[in-house]
Amino acid sequence: MPPTADAPHAARLRLQRFDTEDARAAFARDVARGLGSSPKQLFPKYFYDELGSELFDAICLLPEYYLTRAENEILARHADEIVAAAASSRAPDGAPLSLLELGSGSATKTRRVIEAILKRQPDLLYRPVDISASALTASADALLQAYPALRIEAYASDYDGALGHLSRGRDARADERLLALFLGSNVGNFDRDGAQQFLRALRGVLREGDALLLGADLKKDRAALEAAYDDALGVTAAFNLNLLVRLNREFGADFDVRAFRHVAAYNEEAGRVEIYIKSRREQIVRLPGLDLEITFDAGERVHTENSYKYDRDGLDALAAETGFACTRRWTDEGGRFSSNLFVAR
Repeated sequence: MPPTADAPHAARLRLQRFDTEDARAAFARDVARGLGSSPKQLFPKYFYDELGSELFDAICLLPEYYLTRAENEILARHADEIVAAAASSRAPDGAPLSLLELGSGSATKTRRVIEAILKRQPDLLYRPVDISASALTASADALLQAYPALRIEAYASDYDGALGHLSRGRDARADERLLALFLGSNVGNFDRDGAQQFLRALRGVLREGDALLLGADLKKDRAALEAAYDDALGVTAAFNLNLLVRLNREFGADFDVRAFRHVAAYNEEAGRVEIYIKSRREQIVRLPGLDLEITFDAGERVHTENSYKYDRDGLDALAAETGFACTRRWTDEGGRFSSNLFVAR
């Protein structure tokens, strides 16, 4: 869907879309591999079709989902301080900051950072990356209307595709200082090895002294964590089960969504909330678009997501292992969530 902007507005937006036939083929391969494995799994990056993105925005408003409110509190109080720290992490040379965001979604929280940067410089280049092209176009349209000094280069892509493209083009922007954002609890969707691999890939885009603002949820009691991922209204359940709706639509599958339920459980030993789709009964599901027929036992679980939780020592170690130093950390008043400034070494 193209932006709805007028011509001057549209001139400030460039959208590069990498979700081509190759991306669809990768989706098909991942579904076939995941549902054919034991235990079964589906991958969280496929949550974010248009409806999935809207459901996640709704999750962020839920009383149980403290993460968004806690991070908003940090950014409301400390955005100017964060930007100043990022800008001073390299020798002052007059080069402007530009902004890169991985998993930008609606970019609501990003506005705090944009505004803090625009207090320091006359204009700003913002590069959001999101798997959902519809979320990108909607958020870009709103941001460009709100900030006349903003230019946007958007990437409809998974992280690997966008980071590969950005690493190839960075030399052409030698005078640029970069602040990367990875907000929310997105880093928690990776296991420990995956988080290291992702941050090393991001480090490959950054120059020494560039900065990353990394949001990370902190370890806390089981009840608060499980409620955040299994709310009383069932919005998180709808978000999780929408994966099955997407498979029905895109591959002609015949999932009866009512025959499955959402499960969220905190694994304290592993330090993660585990998310599953659980079959309520024995059943066979057909996916004609993938030439698959999948058997489910009663009570069988399909793993869809992990959300790892961190402590301060773990975050410091993650920085050190991936080519960064954690130079500053901010938390909300309740100490539930952290925003961490990782500076590329």
